[in-house]
Amino acid sequence: MIKERLPADVIRAHKGKSFVGVSTAIAILNKRGELFMAKRSENTRDEHGTWDICGGGLKWGVNLQDNIVREMSEEFAVKTNEPLHFLGVREAFRVDQHNEDTHWVCIDYLVVVTDEESANVRINESDNFTDSGWFSLEKLPTPRHSVLTDDYFLRLNSYFNKLVTATA
Repeated sequence: MIKERLPADVIRAHKGKSFVGVSTAIAILNKRGELFMAKRSENTRDEHGTWDICGGGLKWGVNLQDNIVREMSEEFAVKTNEPLHFLGVREAFRVDQHNEDTHWVCIDYLVVVTDEESANVRINESDNFTDSGWFSLEKLPTPRHSVLTDDYFLRLNSYFNKLVTATA
């Protein structure tokens, strides 16, 4: 039985390196199918200067959807009652800025926010992001975070189109 947990800063330093990191990510889309993205600052864990979606490491004892709700609120001031849609799971083997191998499992969701909610989406962690905006899936900013591959965007676009068709 574990009697004492490792400090959060130790765990953060080893996530994806000493053990597989688990993250939750959510694509925040508006009704027009535009994706909210933000540019990562020098203060983030890795991939500085790349455009990314909302997400973060899964916290111990927090379920997936609660983790996503917390990340949306913390990062981009998103508060919504719209359903979270499960997209799938991705695995990422990468090399970080220190030339160290990393291994992550990312659990993907999407949400389509209302017009009123989309008007209130903004950077809420200015130390972690330097720019943001709503982007058409056909005209995304670059450079993008390495886990946001063309396959990811094809899956996202396909799922969004199914949602639109189902609600029409």
